[in-house]
Amino acid sequence: MADCRFDLADPSAGRRAYDRNHIPGAVYFDLETDLSGPAGQGRGRHPLPDLEEFGLKLGKAGIGEGVCVVCYDDGDGAMAARLWWMLRYLGHDGAAVLDGGYKAWLGSGLPVTAEVPKPLARSFVPRPRPELAATMEEVRAMSAAGRGVLIDCRAPERYRGEVEPLDPVAGHIPGARNLPWMDNLDPSGRFRSRDELVRRFEQLDGQDPIVLYCGSGVTACVNLLAMAQAGIRAKPKLYVGGFSQWCSVPENAVARVDPRRSL
Repeated sequence: MADCRFDLADPSAGRRAYDRNHIPGAVYFDLETDLSGPAGQGRGRHPLPDLEEFGLKLGKAGIGEGVCVVCYDDGDGAMAARLWWMLRYLGHDGAAVLDGGYKAWLGSGLPVTAEVPKPLARSFVPRPRPELAATMEEVRAMSAAGRGVLIDCRAPERYRGEVEPLDPVAGHIPGARNLPWMDNLDPSGRFRSRDELVRRFEQLDGQDPIVLYCGSGVTACVNLLAMAQAGIRAKPKLYVGGFSQWCSVPENAVARVDPRRSL
């Protein structure tokens, strides 16, 4: 089990919550210190960490070949999906996300503990799959040529450029369409049925290339997870740098939508 609870407004909250109680056997992964490298100008808010160092962390956590990793967070799946995608990107297919997260676990009356596990260390060998990730240069070429499908996974008001709580520029990458990540969840916070997810993403089957992005390569992973759950045959890529990287480069154009015009 991998506990990925994290609060962007209070970065230490996830670790504090883990220390209070967690699913027995779960190891904690922090979004900013484990699942991301240093942020900086031109890198985005949550760039990938050094892959060799991350591989050592995974091995120390007992993750290696043949080990199934169940990732969970507070319930919406975003942080857990980031680790799920990173494991797949590094060639480890034995990963899943706990539907409903820690809240669902507690709601089912299942046991929790404050005991920190001491997993048996294993060897994790990163085998990156470049076909699962897109660079800013690839996205720039797609946007300029109007080629492929570029999907902005953020909330509609951020996509339209009406508000921007995290990045210095509001709007979206020109040519992107909006498929908000939170629409994969039902009111209880669990993923919608497979049939609902199939209907949501079936329009993408046969499209190529498909690149998804969000603010910093986290919540877009929920859409990628939902697409996998739906059995979509398309091979989408994650633009990890996301809008936070894109808008930090002055020569990159940013589009906005007139809120008076329907999408």
